[in-house]
Formats: sequence, C-alpha cells, structure tokens
Amino acid sequence: QVRLAESGGGLVQYGDSLKLSCAASGYTSSDYNLGWFRQAPGKDRDFIASINWNGASTVYADSMKGRFTISRDIPKNTAYLQMNNLQPEDTATYYCAADMTAVRGREPWAYWGQGTQVTVSS
Repeated sequence: QVRLAESGGGLVQYGDSLKLSCAASGYTSSDYNLGWFRQAPGKDRDFIASINWNGASTVYADSMKGRFTISRDIPKNTAYLQMNNLQPEDTATYYCAADMTAVRGREPWAYWGQGTQVTVSS
C-alpha cells in the first residue's frame, strides 16, 4: 500500500518562501511519478507540478511556473515543493499524489496524501 505524508506547511508572511515535503512509503521509488496539487476553500483542486520516477522530467501548470519548483530525493523516497514569493492567493491545502503513469493534473492519480495547510498572510 502506497502511503504519502506531506509536511512543511504553516503560516507565513507575504513574500516568504516555504518548502513542502512528501514522504512516500510502501512502494519502489522507481515505479512512481509524484505530483503536487493544491485546493483552496470553495475552489477546485489545482495541479501544480509533477516529477517523473527518476527526477529527470518535470511538468508544471502554466500558472505555477516561476515561483514553484518540484524535486525529489530518490533514496529518501521524498518529493519536495519549493515555493517562493508566496502570495495570499497561495493559501490552500497542498496535496502530494503518486501514480505510475500520470504526469498532468487532468490525468487520474492513484494515491493521495492527507494534505498540509499553507496560509499566507498579507
């Protein structure tokens, strides 16, 4: 059973940076792509970025390019999302997802974490 656990969220100020982590277990790292999504209250879930199983390829939503960077540490089975120059509109619950084939938000992702809350104050 694949398990994903996000961490690193919190309350930050406008313009701050934050790095989220997604610790994965229960699978072989080379089998799964990892992705990050977010969902603000009352809004649909948005795709942020994904990284393939070996970290060689990344996909970003157009609106997320520039301030967000996805990476992964394969030996640690952990994915990261570096977020810079955070804005109040970035306030959301951030989720990590894993799938053997999905790389884009519109594709179905098989496994999801519980999410970590990020709140950006102005």
